[in-house]
Amino acid sequence: MSLRIKKGDTVKVIAGRDKGQSGKVIAVDPENELIKVENLNMVSRHHKGRSAQEQSDIIKMEGNINISNVMLVCPSCGKTTRIAAVEVDGKKHRSCKKCGFDIDAAKKAEKKPEGKKRATKTSTAEKTEKSSSRVKRTRKSDASKTE
Repeated sequence: MSLRIKKGDTVKVIAGRDKGQSGKVIAVDPENELIKVENLNMVSRHHKGRSAQEQSDIIKMEGNINISNVMLVCPSCGKTTRIAAVEVDGKKHRSCKKCGFDIDAAKKAEKKPEGKKRATKTSTAEKTEKSSSRVKRTRKSDASKTE
């Protein structure tokens, strides 16, 4: 099943221990309909040190939340909303049911990189200058044969 909430979206928890809190989605498991939200539903894992140098400790990490317990927060109006599927240029996009804002178009605009910076090419004059400054090392036996 395809989920309407994706990694990077901001969601608000509507049911459960963390009800009313919001955060950014860091992982989505569509098969089991679970998501992980940054700094929400924190669980503790006990880790036992396996050697004398390794220390035992308690690791805090995000637990899974069922997808039905969260709602998407619209980046435009800032309200929790249901998601409408809208077809734009032959592709499906997600949009806010309250204000009609196209969520996927906004995500693409955010992610667009400015452009890759290329390494500058060195001129042939610089290359010959670098190679002439190097000292050629040879064996003593090779040096005696050339003389």
